[in-house]
Parts: sequence; C-alpha cells; structure tokens
Amino acid sequence: MAQEDLFKKIVAHAKEYGFVFPSSEIYDGLSAVYDYGQNGVELKNNIKRYWWAAMTQLHENIVGIDSAIFMHPTIWKASGHVDAFNDPLIDNRDSKKRYRADVLIEDEIAKYDEKIDKEVAKAAKKFGDSFDEKLYRETNPRVLEHKAKRDELHARFAEAMEKMDLEGLRQIILDYGIVCPISGTKNWTEVRQFNLMFSTEMGSTADGAMKVYLRPETAQGIFVNFLNVQKTGRMRIPFGIAQIGKAFRNEIVARQFIFRMREFEQMEMQFFVRPGEELEWFAKWKETRLKWHKALGLGDAKYRFHDHEKLAHYANAATDIEFLMPFGFKEVEGIHSRTDFDLGNHEKFSGKKIQYFDPELNKSYTPYVIETSIGVDRMFLSIFASSYEEEQLENGETRVVLHLPAPLAPVKAAVMPLVRKDGLPDKAREIINMLRFDYNVQYDEKDSIGKRYRRQDAVGTPFCITVDHQTLEDNTVTVRHRDTMEQSRVAIDELPAILNKEVSMTELLKKLL
Repeated sequence: MAQEDLFKKIVAHAKEYGFVFPSSEIYDGLSAVYDYGQNGVELKNNIKRYWWAAMTQLHENIVGIDSAIFMHPTIWKASGHVDAFNDPLIDNRDSKKRYRADVLIEDEIAKYDEKIDKEVAKAAKKFGDSFDEKLYRETNPRVLEHKAKRDELHARFAEAMEKMDLEGLRQIILDYGIVCPISGTKNWTEVRQFNLMFSTEMGSTADGAMKVYLRPETAQGIFVNFLNVQKTGRMRIPFGIAQIGKAFRNEIVARQFIFRMREFEQMEMQFFVRPGEELEWFAKWKETRLKWHKALGLGDAKYRFHDHEKLAHYANAATDIEFLMPFGFKEVEGIHSRTDFDLGNHEKFSGKKIQYFDPELNKSYTPYVIETSIGVDRMFLSIFASSYEEEQLENGETRVVLHLPAPLAPVKAAVMPLVRKDGLPDKAREIINMLRFDYNVQYDEKDSIGKRYRRQDAVGTPFCITVDHQTLEDNTVTVRHRDTMEQSRVAIDELPAILNKEVSMTELLKKLL
C-alpha cells in the first residue's frame, strides 16, 4: 500500500473510532484545528501521564508548574519572538496560494531521498537475501547521482537558511523548477518574513487595551518563574522545571493532519545547570529522552537524531528526535542547549536580578539551560500511525488493529457477556466494578462476540474479558489478547494481577531506570 493511501486510512480510522475529529465540523471545519474524541483524549492523557511521571516522579530534582497562556507582552520581546519568530513565505501568483519557502525546498530534497529509496527497494527485491544495502548505497551509479544532486541542493538550502537569505531561497526554488502543487506553475512572488504569533487585546476599553499574544511556546512561562520555583522549592542546581500546556502558532503551511496545527500542546522541561557543564548535560538528556521513546516498543529503527545545522538564536547545540511517520522521518521532540539567553534577557528587560547563588562555588551566576520539548500531538500521531495495521488472517479475513502500547491504550479491557441473559450481564458488571477503580474498562454487549472483538481491536483495547455460562459455575472467564488473539481461561480473582502486569504505567516507567 502506498504511504499516502495508508496515511489517508489512518486519518479516517482516527475519526471513525473516536480519536480525532475535525474541529467545528458541522460548520465545515476550521483549517488545521482538531478536536480529540472520547478515545483520543484518553490516549492523549496517558501520553501526558507517561511524560509527567517520567520527569517529576523519576527525578528528585525536577518539579512541575502550570503557567498562564497570557503573559506580559515584553516577555516575547525579551525572548526574541517579536523580532525573530518568522517563517519565510512565498506566494504563487496563479493559484493565489501561500507556502513556506523552506518547506517547498525540503519537499524537493525529500524527492531525492524517495528516488534513492526506490532504487534500493528494487535492488533488494531483485537480489533477495544476498543484497548488501550499505554497499549498494555506496557504489550504485544511479544512487550516487541522486545523492550528489540531493547533497548539492541541501548545501545551498542550509547556507541560505543559516544567513536567512530570502532571495537565495527564492533562487533555489527557481533553479530547481519547483512548481506550485495547485497551479503547477513557477510564477512565484518574492520571499518575505511572516511572524507566527497570534495577537489579541486585553483591557476593558479601546483606549486602554494592551496588545498581548497567545504564547507560541510554554518555555517562557518556566523562565519567568525560575526564581519563584527555585526559592519556594529550595532547589539546588542542577534542577529542572516541567510543564504541559497549549501553545499557538499561525502556521501558514499547516498540514499532515495533527502533525502541524495552529493550536497544539507541548510537554517541555527546562533543566538549569552550571555554565560550562551544559554540553555534558545536553548529551545526557539526548540519551534519556531517546530511552523514553524506545521504551514504548514501537521499534528502535523508527527513531533517529537529526542535529541542527542552523541553530536558533538562543542555542549552542540542538538536535531533534525524529520518528518514521507514514510521510517520512519527522521531528517529534527537540533537545536544545539554550545557554543563558532566556534568563539573561529576562533580567535585562525586566530590570530584576535573575541569578542563582551556588553555595558550593560561593558565587552567583546566570544558569545555562538544557531544554527538552516534545509535541503531544506529534507524539500522539507517531504512536497512532505506527500502531495501525490491516492484518491478514489465516481464514482469509482482514482485521484492523491498533497495537497501541498497553499502558497508553484508551481502554485497558472490555468486559463482555457472551449473551444478554441468564445473569451474564450482571456478572460482567461485577467484574467492571472490581476493575474500574484502577483501570479504564468498558462494558460491551452489542453484536456478536466476533464483532465485539474486532471493534475493540480497532480502538486498541489490549484485553477482552468474556463472561459465559461456565463463569457462573467456576468463577472463571476467557481472556483474549489483542495482538496475538490467543485466549486463556483464568479466575476472576487473577484479573487485577494480569492487568497490572501488562497495562500498568508503573511497569513502563520501570524500563527507564
């Protein structure tokens, strides 16, 4: 199945089974804004619980806060967002559509990668088990030709982005014949900068209103509360402050479902360290964060680091953890060494001293910061997309199953009476009442047992518990496993232990120690 077709099925599945809905759909929707349905919000909350526990429970020196979305507008001047938070935009005069110039070029680079991958795939099919992919990539003339063109384009692109050379970006688009996806023409305008922040007014009168911004990131709420947390929590460096919250960006090229949205959620942690130790901590947090991702069991080969060639104005080191989405490797988390830029600038703009007195060194200084920033929605998409499978069964049928990591699954178990009579529903309700205090469990009695199994497979429920007439005799039930479809007979009293072993967040967190 083509990756584009697969992605369309994933998006359709997300809506059909209550994970993600287009926002304001009855009014024809709102571009790049989505609502999470009854199953989606459970999965999303479980992702956040996993991150929050990994940060604040497993690290004695990391605490959490929840800062306001509205903040004083000078904060965004100090952070550089007013002057530097821009995307290079270009319009096509024929289609009247607006694009990010950097994204157009990145898509062109991706085409060379696709050509290389197709050559490799054809060779792998031709040579079978004897195929040496590494040698083929290093020696095949067609692969080397595509790679040379790709590297040349990438070098020009990196240089233009490093200098933020808008005319240089436009010239690349013209030189490589990049066309508008809608009109198919090369009738491009000049490239210009566009600030991504949403602004509004705060105040009761027009004359007294103050221009404020919806925050484009949650990090600044942590920085302006640095002293509050450090003093009230008696925190000693190194220590971190974590936060989960909404952020807003007026993305012009908002696409690929929930991957790039205008309203999204971030999980960010700012880790404060001594100056000079930041790169050591940067390396440690790279390792720690990748371990957190891999613990979910989605496949280690689906992750990779992508070091930044063009560093943000505040950073001296930066990398992305990329995940293999249906549309290629894409960033899900950024890890940055932000130096002392943020605290230093807030001290400068506020006029307040924002420093830490280090009792071991007997001096005050502005701490350096290591940031880990992960998009909840992108994390949701990576888990959802990689868990989706259309499985061919031995009997010729096909089942759609979500192999969600069990601790993150919206519903941990579905309890099903075999028939709706003879006291079986009452017994099923007893089991529900026993489990519901510890797990999100669901009662399901509609349709045949086979259809119920398929329905639960489609939402990623790890276990189905079937109550039948034998249950009334010996207090045992049939437990069906989602991934293997294997069934076993167990005592009702054993159910909490079985679920605790397989779906407990605790067991997942233990993998991180």
